[in-house]
Amino acid sequence: MGKVKIEKITEELLNPILQNEAFELVDIEFKKEGPHRYLRVYIDKPGGITLDDCQKVSEQLSEKLDELDPIEENYFLEISSPGLDRPLKKDSDFEKFKGENVEIRLYEPIDNQKVFEGELISFEDNIIGLNIANVGLVEIPKEKVALTKLAIKF
Repeated sequence: MGKVKIEKITEELLNPILQNEAFELVDIEFKKEGPHRYLRVYIDKPGGITLDDCQKVSEQLSEKLDELDPIEENYFLEISSPGLDRPLKKDSDFEKFKGENVEIRLYEPIDNQKVFEGELISFEDNIIGLNIANVGLVEIPKEKVALTKLAIKF
């Protein structure tokens, strides 16, 4: 079974669990790293995710995956918080994190630049608006974006 199909099935199994716990699904990844495969689920909630939250979701999802058995090969199931540098993937993420500093990495350069960092100020019609220091407003089409994540300043 393909990666996309496994991620979709996992999302369908997860939705009732997350709704019941009032958690948000941030991302699902099914990938091979070295000789092992990993099914990673990133969840969040206001105030952040705890280890107990991760364990609760892991136990419930593991039970459902065992019943359905959609993954033929051996894999490790990991449930975790998205971290401080959380990726923004869904349209709702761009709305939720307006006013935050983000880093955007592109597939192809725009004006000889592939990485942009600035304040997320808008998201309309699949165009991301960034306010970049000493530059001003930069508009980036979402389809050109390889990765958008919160930018952490220390």
